[in-house]
Amino acid sequence: MKNIPVTIFVVVFSLLFVVCNGEEKVMGAMKGEKMKEEIKLPAAQLTGNVSLEEALSARRSVRDYKDNALNLQEVAQLLWAAQGITADWGGRTAPSAGATYPLEVYVVVGKVEGLNPGVYHYIPSSHSLRNILEGDLREQLSSSALGQRCVAEAPVTVVVAAIFGRTTGRYGERGIRYVHVEVGHVGQNICLQAETLGLSTVMVGAFRDEVVKSILKLKEDPLYLIPVGK
Repeated sequence: MKNIPVTIFVVVFSLLFVVCNGEEKVMGAMKGEKMKEEIKLPAAQLTGNVSLEEALSARRSVRDYKDNALNLQEVAQLLWAAQGITADWGGRTAPSAGATYPLEVYVVVGKVEGLNPGVYHYIPSSHSLRNILEGDLREQLSSSALGQRCVAEAPVTVVVAAIFGRTTGRYGERGIRYVHVEVGHVGQNICLQAETLGLSTVMVGAFRDEVVKSILKLKEDPLYLIPVGK
């Protein structure tokens, strides 16, 4: 009987050691995975050679692109224009009802210098990309967009998706309208930024939502596909 407490102590201590050691390994793996997947983007340029008025005048929807890759600076600038942080408190390039920020931005990469083909999630807080899928999925994405070739042929397609609950949680059903208004702001930002970079784009709204979600493994609801190229 005197040995029972010691035995219990040894067993409990051993279990705690295994659990804690295993948890440490898991957390270490998670941290390593995060570091591996996140790619810090070049800082956004805050001045340019094309005025806002010139960009507005020149903006057109373009569906035919050259077979040229984009560079990482161009991708960084486009994503910053979409949802980049512009204020210490977290304000972004596009206005959001109540600063609820329901939109998530992804980029489907086919040809970008310095990036492997795949799907990346833009993280505004760190101005970085997190790889979520590997491989060139442009043809599959094009198929989900009723076969529109601009999606298959553009070197990248920016995907804007929404978590409606972030906004409807505060504004109720009216929040649905606010989310739709916000995605328009983001789309125009990308259009004008592309114009200043000498790039072209078109706003694609014709696609099968559930197919896009399945291909890209999204939890959010996709609202825009925005192919960009030269």
